[in-house]
Amino acid sequence: MFHRAGIDISMIQRAVEPTSKVVAAARSSGMPVVYLKMAFKADLSDAGPVGSPNYARHASLGVGTAIKAPDGGESRVLVRDTWNTDILSQLAPGANDIVIYKHRFSGFFETELDTVLKGLGIEHLIVTGCTTSICVEATIRDAMFGDYSCILLEDCTGEPIGHGLPRSNHEASLLTIQTLLGWTSSSEEFIQALGMLERPLDAGAAQA
Repeated sequence: MFHRAGIDISMIQRAVEPTSKVVAAARSSGMPVVYLKMAFKADLSDAGPVGSPNYARHASLGVGTAIKAPDGGESRVLVRDTWNTDILSQLAPGANDIVIYKHRFSGFFETELDTVLKGLGIEHLIVTGCTTSICVEATIRDAMFGDYSCILLEDCTGEPIGHGLPRSNHEASLLTIQTLLGWTSSSEEFIQALGMLERPLDAGAAQA
């Protein structure tokens, strides 16, 4: 959808590799992995009334438009269960991962995300995804309102809006999240922290 609209997605593409490493490390440590997929029903009934902000913004980007997928099959822009809403092969869900569709920027709005997290007894969230100042920040805001503690991994997100400005929306959102809504870190720091947690204590540490 972004590419068809002429929007630069290079900063989003750069987030794929570190995110892949984070997801692999999380799985290896036994952490639950939850995917949020932005998409609408085939009739766009969950996109909002025609003319509403959510509908209008996505309509301007061609939501629902019928197109050919790269494999030659029929597809539609941002519509559920089409090539357009498949998860990248580099980030493919594992057998035990949870996949949830959302139809607004926040992953908590009218989805089962809160119920799933509470059912798993989860209070702390490691957040990745795009875009930083829209879906990511909206989800972290709602998570904070629901008393979840969030850490956003800075190199596992990206933001086209304002990317060429002296101070980007990406940087502004990182500041807002770090100051008020949660915390920020990096993929490397997260993976290192997991390694420290999983490393058995040596004899001296155990005695201490």
